[in-house]
Amino acid sequence: MLRHELQPGKLVAGAVLTLVGVLYAGDAGGAWQTPWFVAIPLVAGGLCLAGVVGILTGRIRRRRTSGRTTSDEPGPDMAG
Repeated sequence: MLRHELQPGKLVAGAVLTLVGVLYAGDAGGAWQTPWFVAIPLVAGGLCLAGVVGILTGRIRRRRTSGRTTSDEPGPDMAG
């Protein structure tokens, strides 16, 4: 049993922000040079991608649950 449902949008956002953190940690540690302006497009693009993934996930889940009924009464297509 899962403790909570998977939210791919938050997963994408967390992965992108972790990547930006690793880039700047490597820069601070002297492993490589990262220009200051690299974070802006990465964070903005990652958040936009996370938003799109979240919207798509919501639509897919809504479509899956709208086809299921919880009552035992026959629906409009099962009348008779």
